[in-house]
Amino acid sequence: MDPIRNPFAPGAGTPPPELAGRDELRESLRVSLERTRLGRPAKSAMLVGLRGVGKTVLLDRIRQDAEASGIHTVRIEAPEGRSLPAILAPQLRQALLRLSRLETAKNHAVRGLRALAGFASKLKVTYQDIEVGYDFDPEPGLADNGDLEHDLQALFEQVGLAAKAAGTAVALFIDELQYVEEEQLAALITAMHRTEQRQLPVILVGAGLPQLRGQMGNAKSYAERLFEFPEIGPLPDEAARQAIGRPIENEGATIDGDAVERILALTEGYAYFLQEWGSHTWLAASASPIRRRDVAEASTQAIAALDESFFRVRFDRCTPKEKRYLRAMAELGAGPHRSGDIAACYGAKVSSLAPTRSALITKGMVWSPNHGDTAFTVPMFDEFMKRIMPGEDWRE
Repeated sequence: MDPIRNPFAPGAGTPPPELAGRDELRESLRVSLERTRLGRPAKSAMLVGLRGVGKTVLLDRIRQDAEASGIHTVRIEAPEGRSLPAILAPQLRQALLRLSRLETAKNHAVRGLRALAGFASKLKVTYQDIEVGYDFDPEPGLADNGDLEHDLQALFEQVGLAAKAAGTAVALFIDELQYVEEEQLAALITAMHRTEQRQLPVILVGAGLPQLRGQMGNAKSYAERLFEFPEIGPLPDEAARQAIGRPIENEGATIDGDAVERILALTEGYAYFLQEWGSHTWLAASASPIRRRDVAEASTQAIAALDESFFRVRFDRCTPKEKRYLRAMAELGAGPHRSGDIAACYGAKVSSLAPTRSALITKGMVWSPNHGDTAFTVPMFDEFMKRIMPGEDWRE
């Protein structure tokens, strides 16, 4: 098959050729965004799920839908080691500058930019990574107390007032929210709560690993009433078949039904893995129709590609102690697993492994579905750990 015409797109956040199985959620969030624009009650949403299920792709598609309807959007990724004020400030500045070009919203937007100047200048003492241009002088007493929770509320109010004057809404799209520290997450939740109370058109659509739900509940007890938490998981079988079959058909080729079923079995319906197997199967096939033997030939290359990119980039971030812990988890299977069972795998005490487990949760490698349980955040990571750390030497 012509590699130039390969329709599949394995990559970090790369849009797939067919976004299958997500229409219901997209429609639900479209309704929430439009209600926000009208000043009607609407819950913000947090998309939660494992790595590789397509949260980032879905977040970006919902943002594109919002932009197409005239809603102003802000797109942020929350990396490890950066403060929330630092990643928010430049993007809010851009949103306010866009709103300031609209005559009906100009005065409110300018006041928002003054609030942003006060917000950034005072909080820079605490969060030294804030870097943002100041378009106007601060207004004394406006978002400049130096207290994140108080000042973020004031800043969001000004953003909401400018959006309301413009007859639109501002939608914040924040990826990897699990990396935001609890105190800063609490301030974000409080600011969103305040805009909802004032019926201002500001909405948040976030995405993160499964532990995000618990993190937000710990940060503010009312978070579960303020947000929806749709779980993004593997695609249902029919949607997974569509994700494989339709891109191939759009290129004028076909794939046998048993070949599709084999891909579904190997990938377990995870969106990223479907793209990886689809891409390598296309390359392995000599002609249409694509057959099951092409899938078998492609599987070696697909697994090697995952090992060197999707899996390896996460493995390399771990310390030797953390790798041993992950290998012990893998020995027990996909999980989740009890802490005592993991410790027993290589003769360690549960209490001695608590710091290692905590560090792995912080890095987003594992999460706790229930008290005392630990599970991988990356699908099929147990099999990768057995490939990368074979034998029994890891127990020593």
